[in-house]
Amino acid sequence: MQRHIVDLHIHSHYSRATSKHSNIEGLYYWSKIKGIHIVGTGDFTHPSWFAEMREKLEATESGLYKLKDEIAQKIDKTLPQSVRENPVRFVLTVEISNIYSKKGKVRKLHNCIVVPSFEVASYINAQLDRIGNIKADGRPILGMDSKHLLEITLQSHNDSLFFPAHIWTPWFAMFGSKSGFDSIAEAFEDMAPEIRAVETGLSSDPFMNWRLDELQNVTIVSNSDAHSPQKLGREANIISSPLNYKDIIGAIKTNDERMVGTIEFFPQEGKYHYDGHRLCGFSCASEETKKLNGICPKCHKPLTVGVEYRVGEIADHPENYKPTKHKQVEYVIPLPEMISEMMKVGVQSKKVQTEYEKVYTALGDEFSILRSLSLGKIRTAGFVELADVIERMRKGDIYIEPGYDGVFGKIKLFKSDIERKKLGNQMSLL
Repeated sequence: MQRHIVDLHIHSHYSRATSKHSNIEGLYYWSKIKGIHIVGTGDFTHPSWFAEMREKLEATESGLYKLKDEIAQKIDKTLPQSVRENPVRFVLTVEISNIYSKKGKVRKLHNCIVVPSFEVASYINAQLDRIGNIKADGRPILGMDSKHLLEITLQSHNDSLFFPAHIWTPWFAMFGSKSGFDSIAEAFEDMAPEIRAVETGLSSDPFMNWRLDELQNVTIVSNSDAHSPQKLGREANIISSPLNYKDIIGAIKTNDERMVGTIEFFPQEGKYHYDGHRLCGFSCASEETKKLNGICPKCHKPLTVGVEYRVGEIADHPENYKPTKHKQVEYVIPLPEMISEMMKVGVQSKKVQTEYEKVYTALGDEFSILRSLSLGKIRTAGFVELADVIERMRKGDIYIEPGYDGVFGKIKLFKSDIERKKLGNQMSLL
């Protein structure tokens, strides 16, 4: 059975704060480089994006889509041979921002929908168009209860999938500290059993979620929530199944052996892991927040409570808890971030991007390099220091300054600047 890397939650260039390169061609190009086999389209409710997808995609394996051959062939010619043969399939997805009042409190939840065809997407679009403006943004903001959105999804097709997005994010999530709920049942009432999956978000990992008994009964999924194609695969799912929609989504719905596990950001690197205030430059762990009574020592206003604290508030198990049996969990650091740390220059710098291209041209797609390619092969190809860094990552031998209040955490792969400078200089000489 083939293993597929699946990233369902992404955004097109029609969503706010996204790259102009987040078009069909960009998603295809970068999925090949990253090693993603099945990628969400994002934003299928937006009329212009819907039209663009219909123009450029064609149905292939049941419920999946591929880029039309004439477009794909042009892009493939620009890719190195090492990644050119990677298969890429699209699946229709969207994220909805639900803002509504429930039980005397304003709720702000983001939810994702996955559907098996353009016809099913059209049905959902028609329903949502009656409720609010789906033309203004790729991720539309609708004043409707998340339960109602779930009902529409279930009515659309038996194989449609609904899952609450990045469930711990403070501002826009099912369990968010600012506007969420304390349980699935509180959010979805009698329809709670229809929630078959939840998304971790970058600031939590499956082990944090499994501290809640109710989350041990649903599938834990992880996705990139990418706003640019270069960010695809920050997190992803590993599914072992035939290449078709029904099996892939069925794996998520049933959480059976087809759902192998997830590929994770180190959660401390997520931008809402710790508590703090971005403007004050202050952050702290949950235990310190409790000592401070939740008040920032600099501005004396309430701290933005992060994911670590929030999980602890409603968890059934202690921090070090792990279920006896659980799905596979892998942690990776994006390859450009590793190279950036080695060279001590910005991740967006031309120097890093040039080196990154050299690496995947020589060794293949990014996920293979990070997860499975032997360290010996990486060294033999001339990337000796990179092999050492990847070995550290695979062992979890890293240092992280946790993210907080919208600020991403900082990964440190070296114990000292002297060590980093030494490796960076050696890599530059290659």
